Amino acid sequence: MSLVVVGSMAFDAIETPFGKSDKIIGGAGTYIAWCATNFAPVKQISVVGGDFPQSELDALTARSVDLEGVQIKKDEKTFFWSGRYHMDMNSRDTLVTELNVLGSFNPVVPNSFQDCTYLMLGNLAPAVQLSVINQLQKRPKLVVLDTMNFWMEIALDDLKQVLAKTDVLMVNDSEARQLSGNYSLVKAAKTIMAMGPQFLIIKKGEHGALLFHENKVFAAPALPLEEVFDPTGAGDTFAGGFIGHIAKTNDVSFENMKTAIIVGSAMASFCVEKFGTERLRNLTDADIKERIDEFVQLASFDINLV
Repeated sequence: MSLVVVGSMAFDAIETPFGKSDKIIGGAGTYIAWCATNFAPVKQISVVGGDFPQSELDALTARSVDLEGVQIKKDEKTFFWSGRYHMDMNSRDTLVTELNVLGSFNPVVPNSFQDCTYLMLGNLAPAVQLSVINQLQKRPKLVVLDTMNFWMEIALDDLKQVLAKTDVLMVNDSEARQLSGNYSLVKAAKTIMAMGPQFLIIKKGEHGALLFHENKVFAAPALPLEEVFDPTGAGDTFAGGFIGHIAKTNDVSFENMKTAIIVGSAMASFCVEKFGTERLRNLTDADIKERIDEFVQLASFDINLV
């Protein structure tokens, strides 16, 4: 049994109303790996340039991340993104995007990754995601896909091919509406699940997340935080917590996915407290348990109807 994660490893430069960072480590695959390894070892598929610090690779290795699937192109540069967040912290402006090695990324699945039980496809070009699926000799027990509106606009046909091979799709509410053509999220869920995914997770930022499966719906809250410094990577950290819990428990039932969403939400709440992956690097099991308990308390109540 193994958890394979596919995603970018990158540099970010972030500016928010509460501060800004210099060039720091980011990327969907990086956030997912740092988060998921709290629950299960990770086998990583990605690409970096020669400028990506060896110390960061060593830190991930020490964290039980197998980097055999990470290509290092020594004469090229790592993907770089810079953005500025607005006061609401939900909207942002992209200042710089340099694809660099990611622009020609052709993933290769190592033989040692063929035991893949759980596949987490971070936000990348659908053609790249599909390539990984097609290279696996045996279908994983669960394929989880994260995507975004950009791919819906420029690569919809490729995205639909990936969706047909996906078990769980993660999108935010605006992306769900765009992909389905429905404003109602309930109708959107039915339309999207007809494209292939058995489960749909719709992320709603500070308003929590929804899980759809057949005719079932589960609503998870978001933890009210006094301060949010950097929302970059929160969705990826959510994905890492979700798939990490699923891999740890080896249970793909709807009931366990409800728990996985709470775990993912708890991990994402840590991510936004610091810039980049800083907060995720020194979490303890006690920290995680305490935060998950806060979510449980937030969502539990008794009713006594007289």
